[in-house]
Amino acid sequence: MKIEKKYEPIISGVSAGIVIGVLAFLTLETSAGIWLMFSFGATVFIVFVLYDLETAQPKNIFFGHLISIIVGIIFNETVGLSFYSLGLSVGIAVILMVYFQVMHPPAASNPLVALSMDLSFNFILFPVISGTLVIILLSVLINRIILKRNYPKKWF
Repeated sequence: MKIEKKYEPIISGVSAGIVIGVLAFLTLETSAGIWLMFSFGATVFIVFVLYDLETAQPKNIFFGHLISIIVGIIFNETVGLSFYSLGLSVGIAVILMVYFQVMHPPAASNPLVALSMDLSFNFILFPVISGTLVIILLSVLINRIILKRNYPKKWF
């Protein structure tokens, strides 16, 4: 049975909250490492509200976040925090996401996070790779099973 249109915003919001809650639990209540970062809030909005868009598809979520955090960390390790490194790193992350066709708008903030929080390469595994995989897995399950949506439209 499909969810009535008038209830979709509520179920989408609850679903986004559940996914972030799972990541927050793993981060704060276990010794499993860091699973959550700020840009994931916008990611769950996209996968539960704008799920039909190309930017909401698993490939875009995973590789958009991955490319952007790598760019940010490279800038952090080589240039450091400055007005030009913040601007250039976001610009390069956007260029690469577009070039590789993995556009995911929330990921454009990852270089800002990497530079302002002085992050190193270990941040790539936790939370970027681990967190995006949890988001993708839970969003597929919730969208398909609970919301009865055809998500994802394509994996790669």
